[in-house]
Amino acid sequence: MHFASDNSGPAHPKVMQALMDTNDGYRMPYGAAGEMAAVRDRIREVFEAPEAAVYLVATGSACNALILATLCQPWQAVFCSEVAHIEEDECGAPEFFTGGAKLALVEAPDAMMTPEALRARIDRTDQGVVHGVQRGPVSLTTVTERGTVYSLDQLRGLAGVAKDYDLPVHLDGARFANALVTANHSPADMTWRAGIDAVSLGGTKNGLLGVEAAVFFDPAHAWEFELRRKRSGHLFSKHRYLSAQMLAYLTDDLWLETARAANAACARLVAGLRALDHVALRHPPQANMIYCAFPRGLHRKAKEAGAQFYSLGALDGDDDEMLGARLVCDWSASDENTDRFLEILGA
Repeated sequence: MHFASDNSGPAHPKVMQALMDTNDGYRMPYGAAGEMAAVRDRIREVFEAPEAAVYLVATGSACNALILATLCQPWQAVFCSEVAHIEEDECGAPEFFTGGAKLALVEAPDAMMTPEALRARIDRTDQGVVHGVQRGPVSLTTVTERGTVYSLDQLRGLAGVAKDYDLPVHLDGARFANALVTANHSPADMTWRAGIDAVSLGGTKNGLLGVEAAVFFDPAHAWEFELRRKRSGHLFSKHRYLSAQMLAYLTDDLWLETARAANAACARLVAGLRALDHVALRHPPQANMIYCAFPRGLHRKAKEAGAQFYSLGALDGDDDEMLGARLVCDWSASDENTDRFLEILGA
């Protein structure tokens, strides 16, 4: 009963096999091997973007921070949701890698910014006044940090506001595959056709050992990103082990297969939670993450039975008091474990 994070799940067997296969013999280092060329071609094909610049790093924080550093000057602001991963969970990495750019937080019900709120926040940022931070890129996240998914129209609306101010748009796609399965649109429609300039294409949360792809739809950013990646220590020497994972991920649409499995497991869990009167959903669960609340006593009972999930508050206190929880399903989640967890909560 593992619902703490999709980071905690196993890598897919096909990915592990790809690592074994690439471990035979010698390959040129630093991304010069044939696997990386195949990855680049495949990502360009997937996104219908033949000129896209594609690079691999091992972590989502590095991917986000290095992309933003490439799109942003140190004296600029990065506009993002008040609960964005770059705000809540990256230990100041975007500020560090950009050389001091400021995160400008936008009010975001259900973790989703609205065009009106984004425009208002941009307007409150001084432009051309030396005493204030200047306007910089907009960073969006889907799946959001509360489990919601931007629709295509919502992405277009937010990117449209950014374009009104001539600002670039970054998409944190740590769970992009899960969002894509939910939205049922093409990768191109959900990114560059909607006005996205660069995307952090996640894999670690969806069946990889540890790989993320930085994708720039304007190749003019390529050389600067390469320099920043090297200077920051994120250019792997034995790069073939990153390339092999990403290539396996994208071969025969494994990345969509694993995302569908994770989303389906979450949907099963949501249906069971909705059937329980003492469980309340706090945000619309639209992909593979759930924010809900149930009595503190059930938190303790479930954890004593071996369930792993995040309780959003102290476990000591009144058994009947409602306590928040975050539940995340990964590609390997089993119906048996889901049903067992629901049985405990329903008792």
